[in-house]
Amino acid sequence: MSSANQLPQAFFTPGRPSFADFLADVAPDVATRTRVAAESAAAAAAASAPHGTTIVAVTCVDGVVMAGDRRATVGTVIAQRDIEKVFPADDYTVVGIAGSAGIATELVRLLQVELEHYDKIEGTPLSLDGKANRLATMIRSNLPMAFQGLAAVPLFAGYDLESGRGRIFSYDVTGGRYEEHDHYSVGSGSLFARGSLKKLHRVGIDTMGAVRVCVEALWDAADDDSATGGPDLARGIYPVVAVVDDQGYRRIDDAEVGGVVDTVVSGRHRRPDGPPATGADQ
Repeated sequence: MSSANQLPQAFFTPGRPSFADFLADVAPDVATRTRVAAESAAAAAAASAPHGTTIVAVTCVDGVVMAGDRRATVGTVIAQRDIEKVFPADDYTVVGIAGSAGIATELVRLLQVELEHYDKIEGTPLSLDGKANRLATMIRSNLPMAFQGLAAVPLFAGYDLESGRGRIFSYDVTGGRYEEHDHYSVGSGSLFARGSLKKLHRVGIDTMGAVRVCVEALWDAADDDSATGGPDLARGIYPVVAVVDDQGYRRIDDAEVGGVVDTVVSGRHRRPDGPPATGADQ
């Protein structure tokens, strides 16, 4: 047999157990084409997956309020008009999802099970910091998928039974956890919502005042971000708004949110850019 028909010596040399590493050593051009094809397929899958935005949270004198718009998009197409993005994590915490809707929803379900399981096994719930840290670990475990475009970056908030106040936590795709003060927002419309929150939030705001601020912020986000859906008055689709205080988690019903939306809409007819920075009551 001629040498031209023999396998390279690398095929007979003991090495690492990874076929991918072996392929990169023996035929790097094939490995590169395979990686590029895989990355292209992952990017296509990520582009076709529904994404959800925008989530806002505001602290108030009684605790914390979180709200989310109802739109999910696939590229420039509206995939769903009434998706829910704000969920209870347990009795005293709430989590809002942004990013890849499927990944984020599964993350929330796992967090709910994790917190319930800990409570049953230990006989006592985790502290609010412990819950926030656990979510950070779960986000970090999704990092490989985040690199492929399937990222989920939630907003977490709750009522701290130890300090007697509402607290807000934000994250990055690596699982980095950051405590925010007074208010915060995530999602594609977060930049516009954050400006609105800065303008309208004030120290000592009550619960319904915080609800009004959240609805105003989501309106401002929808006004400038096509992926964020504003209140749909024709279909009766309003933002999901939840409150967490010393009585625990509760969702504000649509009738009450609809009343706040009507007030906001009426104010926008008079002043399209929203209320002045002196407060949401004016």
